[in-house]
This record gives sequence, C-alpha cells and structure tokens, in this order.
Amino acid sequence: MTAVLYLVATPIGNLEDITLRALRVLREEATLIACEDTRQTQKLLDHFGIRKPVISYHEHNENARSTELVDRLAAGETIALVSDAGTPLVSDPGYRLVTAAIAAGFPVVPIPGVSAAVAALSASGLPTDHFRFAGFLPPKSGARRRFLESIAGEQTTLVLYESPHRILESLEDMGQILGERRIVLARELTKIHEEFLRGTAHELSKVLRGRPAIKGEMTLVIAKAEQAAPAGDPIAEVLNLQAAGMDRMEAIKSVAKQFGLGKRELYQRLSRS
Repeated sequence: MTAVLYLVATPIGNLEDITLRALRVLREEATLIACEDTRQTQKLLDHFGIRKPVISYHEHNENARSTELVDRLAAGETIALVSDAGTPLVSDPGYRLVTAAIAAGFPVVPIPGVSAAVAALSASGLPTDHFRFAGFLPPKSGARRRFLESIAGEQTTLVLYESPHRILESLEDMGQILGERRIVLARELTKIHEEFLRGTAHELSKVLRGRPAIKGEMTLVIAKAEQAAPAGDPIAEVLNLQAAGMDRMEAIKSVAKQFGLGKRELYQRLSRS
C-alpha cells in the first residue's frame, strides 16, 4: 500500500475525547509518530498502551524535518502527525510537511477530532454561521493593537487564542479598540476546571484581576462589529437607480440589501409613497 501522512487530532485535556479511529491509526496504521514534544505525546501513547517510535516535529526544526519525513514516506513508512493537543496545523506546526507530502504525491488523510477553537465557539452563545479563526494574538503590544484595529470592523464572530500571562494586556487593548462588544473567554476546555466567562473586555478583566492567579489555556470568542445603518433614504435610492436605467425589482433588491431591509417591506414602502 502507498505510504500515508495522517493528521491525527488528539485531546486538549480530557483523554476520553480521542476517537476510536485516531487510536486505530496510531496503534495499527502508523509506523512513525511525528509530534511537537515527544515527552508530551509519549504520555498519551502510554495511557492507551501504544508502542510506536516518535520523532520531534516543531516550529524550530520543521523545515529540515519535513524533508526527512517525506523521504521516509518515500521509503514506505506511514506517518501520523500529532500536535501537543488538538488538531494539527490549527495554530500548530505541520503546514510545510503537508504541502511537501502533497507535492511528492502522497495521500494526506485528516483524522478529525477536538479543536479548542470550535469547542469554544459552539458553546459561546455567539453566532456561529460565519466566523474567523485568527490564532494567537501577537505578543507585543504594538503589533497586537495593529492587528485588532485590522479586524475591528469585521462582520463575523472572531475566535482567538491567548496565553494566561498576556490576557490582561490583551483585554485592555480589546476594550480600547473593539469597544463594548460581547466577549466569551473559554478557559481550560475539557479539563476539570473548564470555565466560560462572558462580558465586555472591561468586565472580564475585572474578574481576572480579582483572582490570586490567572492560569489555563484560553480561547476568546468575540462578537462581530455592529453594522452602522447606511445614511440616506431607501425610497430615494430606488428611484435614483430606476432613473439610471435599472429594472424596478433589481433596484429594490439592491437597495434592500444595502439598507438591511426585506424586499417585500421596501416594495410596500414604495407602493405607499
């Protein structure tokens, strides 16, 4: 059989979250397991009684290691790539290996599982139909503020990661740049001390500052920007478009979308005017 590169999602806390398929691939299919931290992954393998060779693959060696791993695929080995927790490549190394494996003609097979971003989003209570995952915020204040300014107007739910030792500074920047929009802070997902905090950046900061210590992996889910109502008169806009030669119903459709109105509502307004 052709060698395969498997991308295996692993638990982010609760070991019961690993899938039966992931266990089968790690135990039976893979001849080698590539991981960020071999010590961390070995704990997972030991827990499930899996005995397989492991090799480090992290942000500091991924260029050279990707070449080596593709060579091992060419030699017939099937490789499982895992991160320390969650789904590989989602704010974790792996992109170079995946692109190199694809270029070399090897199948790349995802083994889906838990992801902190999706888990936090699903329980946030914020809209999930459109969202943007932006990974970790920049660690330095200037870059972080510029990034927040760049996404401040997005009409979609935002999902971000942040570390406990930078969360207060990040919340302060969010309060100043994003204003009073709703934020959900998910901490220690799937673990014993799992917690969801909901409020504005100022309110969340106040809660965290009242604690003796701030610990745990954190995912932030941020409500979309409020869309300002467009200026102008929708009736006048429809008439202007018609005067310019646009079909009446097309004009109604265009203006209704622009002003956030229903087409029937706008049609009725026009009929009464």
